[in-house]
Amino acid sequence: MIDAHIHLDQYEDKVLAGLEDQGIEGLIAVSMNLASSKRTRELAAGYPGLVKPAYGFHPEQPLPAEEELDALLEWITVHAENMAAVGEIGLPYYARAEAAARGEAWNQEPYLRLLDRLLGLAARLDKPVVLHAVYDDAWTVCDLLEQHRITRAHFHWFKGPEAAIERMIRQGYYISFTPDILYEPEIQDLARRYPPELVMAETDGPWPFEGPFEGRPTHPAMVHDVAAAWAALHGYTLADAKAKLTANTVRFYGL
Repeated sequence: MIDAHIHLDQYEDKVLAGLEDQGIEGLIAVSMNLASSKRTRELAAGYPGLVKPAYGFHPEQPLPAEEELDALLEWITVHAENMAAVGEIGLPYYARAEAAARGEAWNQEPYLRLLDRLLGLAARLDKPVVLHAVYDDAWTVCDLLEQHRITRAHFHWFKGPEAAIERMIRQGYYISFTPDILYEPEIQDLARRYPPELVMAETDGPWPFEGPFEGRPTHPAMVHDVAAAWAALHGYTLADAKAKLTANTVRFYGL
């Protein structure tokens, strides 16, 4: 299988050892910022065919200075040839919610401008995008995707309202499920609802999980657990589920 979303640069290299023996043939390695993108590129160069790099700026962190953003966009443009996607990019739902809980004001406009520039870059480079856009932010991101005429969009670890789900399905946007599909009813309901041809499996590692994964380091091989849970929800055999999820990932990323 392929882990469709992992922060590989946050792991030690030893996690890459023996992946083939564990049934993992590829990793879509996303990035947080310029330094993260450079590290991801090094990993891709060291493990060609296994690591598929994506470069971007994760929204759940302080905004970059203008010169930092310019440097990132220029670097991505220079290194776009072997890049699988622009990502991870999106809007800061959780940071905004935490600010609101503290009673602090929040200005979303700079984050919208940042995302607009990153989507514009993806459109110019004709690359897919990997999105952090959950709940009400999904609708806003759909607006921006349509403005930039981007059709290849992957909403990773998605949660959102029914209207956004329906819109994303109409547009043919992909989503991916993490190991929390084993124990989160909200995610299980979404997995039943979303078209099987638009679904992938991911870990979002090293993010930790609960339920049967409590206390265990997140490993790419956990996508097999995701496939098993997804298979049970749809009545597929495990082999068919793994094949479908992998084929979807290959198709979306052009692997």
